[in-house]
Amino acid sequence: MPSYKEQIDKTKLPSHVAIIMDGNGRWAKERGCDRIFGHQNGVVSVRKVTEAATELGIKYLTLYTFSTENWNRPQEEIDALMDLLVENIKKETPTFHKNNIRLLAIGNIDKMPIETQKRLRQCIDETSVNTGLTLILALSYSSRWELTDAMRKIAEKVKNGKITPDKINETTINDHLNTANIPNPDLMIRTSGEMRISNFLLWQIAYTELYFTPIHWPDFREEEFYKAIVDYQQRERRFGKTSEQLNE
Repeated sequence: MPSYKEQIDKTKLPSHVAIIMDGNGRWAKERGCDRIFGHQNGVVSVRKVTEAATELGIKYLTLYTFSTENWNRPQEEIDALMDLLVENIKKETPTFHKNNIRLLAIGNIDKMPIETQKRLRQCIDETSVNTGLTLILALSYSSRWELTDAMRKIAEKVKNGKITPDKINETTINDHLNTANIPNPDLMIRTSGEMRISNFLLWQIAYTELYFTPIHWPDFREEEFYKAIVDYQQRERRFGKTSEQLNE
């Protein structure tokens, strides 16, 4: 069977793909292992999908890495995830440079452990000159937290007379989100069979195409990513218009 990669139209690529990387724990449980084993294997999928996105020429890739709700998990798992994050950022930084990848992060980063913050900000700074794929890690992130934070910042500006309420519009809100200056996702992928958004980029995905797959994240590699891109390219994106209007 031909690879899905061969079916991709390079002229119709999504500019921004967002992924909810779900199923690490279930994947590990099916193999009689603990959850961190699933997370460790999920890192391989991150690397493979990032490489695939880079090769295709996709401009932005956002990965839902750790949500605000994940702080409620057992402390042992949280500590292991933070260690895994630091270890892999350090390990992958040379590869980011080699592949011209720029790293960014969204979320309440100040809540992360100090060593995690330090390593993350160092990599962001070091890769800021790269001009290829922008890899965005959503860490200690939730959309409701982001929107609340944006409303607080806007309210402060109203209080200080920097803006009047009647001037607040969609652009104002966009400019105060963590994703300011980042285009909205064209495609959002969720693995492991769950069909919900889980507090991820709620404002930004208003017109995003959604793709759900039963494949657990550790098994989601290049070919599954290409398959999602092919599915995306078969859809008609109308943004509220009719098909006839698009063809005029």
